[in-house]
Amino acid sequence: MQHRPCIAIPAAIAFLVLTGPYVNSAEVEREHAMAPSQIPGYIVDAVNSPARPAADRELDESRKPAQILAFFGIKPGMKVADLWAGSGYTTELLARTVGPDGKVYSQNMEAPAKFKKAAELWRGRLKEAGMSNVVEITKPFDSPDLLPVPPGSLDAVIINMNYHDMVGRGFNRDQINHAVFTALKPGGIYGLVDNSAKPGSGASDANMLHRIDENFEVSEIEKAGFRLAASSDVLRNPNDPRTQPFWKLNHTQDRFVLKFVKP
Repeated sequence: MQHRPCIAIPAAIAFLVLTGPYVNSAEVEREHAMAPSQIPGYIVDAVNSPARPAADRELDESRKPAQILAFFGIKPGMKVADLWAGSGYTTELLARTVGPDGKVYSQNMEAPAKFKKAAELWRGRLKEAGMSNVVEITKPFDSPDLLPVPPGSLDAVIINMNYHDMVGRGFNRDQINHAVFTALKPGGIYGLVDNSAKPGSGASDANMLHRIDENFEVSEIEKAGFRLAASSDVLRNPNDPRTQPFWKLNHTQDRFVLKFVKP
């Protein structure tokens, strides 16, 4: 039998193969945290607004909203959507960034009993000063008009740490991603933040650990016609073993931040 020569793989490449993020194209930009001077003033003003609840401000250190909003390119006057808005943390930041000339479509399902408090916080938030540019949407994800906007009218759609829940609950992501694709303008942004599972784990940790394999999520969204344009390492934590629910790490879990574009 003829033996093929053994090819040594450099350690750095082996590490990336085993643990690194999905690389779909040479065009994907890998971005680092921005210097404070690079973050637009309107985003800084939105994050520092004294009208924001104290509970939200306590989350800012771990969520780095100014970095995230700048990475996704959110600007005044935009029309954007926040899917699975939860208690509305992201909705409020988007609303204060797009300003009175913009619009935010904030979507939640009808909340089951254990999420009633979050739903109450969300609805209460929408009554605050400065939130008049928010459109409340209470619809299930299988609704045929999930995003009640004209096709090709939104500049961005954001899902902040909830795509894994859609997977864990068995929602039809093909339908959801198609709705997002239809609602976005050409060149529109589909921005996602999610909790990292181990590479190769697929959707297996979506329910128990509330984590998801980055490659799995990229594959599903690109299947809908989106192109992965950039990722940011601003919420990365290489010391996270990815074996525990994220809340056990006091919100320092490894998270991936992905920016997709509608061609």
